[in-house]
Amino acid sequence: MIDWRIDALAFSNCNCDYNCPCQFELRPTHGGCRGFELGRIERGHFGDVNLDGLHWGVLYEWPGAIFEGNGTMLAIVDERADEKQRQALTTVLHGGETEEATTHWWVFRAMSNTVHETIFKPIEFEADIEARTARVVIPGVLESTARPIISPATGEPHRVRIDLPAGIEFEIAEIASASAKASRPIELNLKDTYGQFNFIHHTGTGVARTRM
Repeated sequence: MIDWRIDALAFSNCNCDYNCPCQFELRPTHGGCRGFELGRIERGHFGDVNLDGLHWGVLYEWPGAIFEGNGTMLAIVDERADEKQRQALTTVLHGGETEEATTHWWVFRAMSNTVHETIFKPIEFEADIEARTARVVIPGVLESTARPIISPATGEPHRVRIDLPAGIEFEIAEIASASAKASRPIELNLKDTYGQFNFIHHTGTGVARTRM
């Protein structure tokens, strides 16, 4: 396999309640799963191709739980990427050059019967994990924002984390309230649903663990 690694800040939003059942090996809140992930690569390479500073996005939907398959996915790559960078990110986001079932990107691709051709767009992405705030704009494709979950009892921000020591996507995620709108081919109309901030440390052999 080609040697690659991506260290990135990622933000996701799906249609589940704040306590996304998928993270607990349960069925999605509303039966099916739809949402997106977007990230900014802090450090990355694919062979000798440098990926530092580039953004990417993945939109997805499944009629049931992800592991049941029959999904649809669309990869979006930063239009600033040159041809080699575009090919590299498309490969990785489609689960290529990756050992079986060792990253969530591999699983998303394996569980999708419909994989749209990658598109290349300008991507605006601002995120603050500590504040649990984010703003995403991909013109003509996706807009999203995030804010802290607010306690109805106190009116104060409520901080929640999910810890997955052996996860194939993240080790620790900060949870937020997120909203998103997306147009075809995958439509989203989400309001105050599950938002997730996490760091990604992915390689072709799986997640590079940052702790024991």
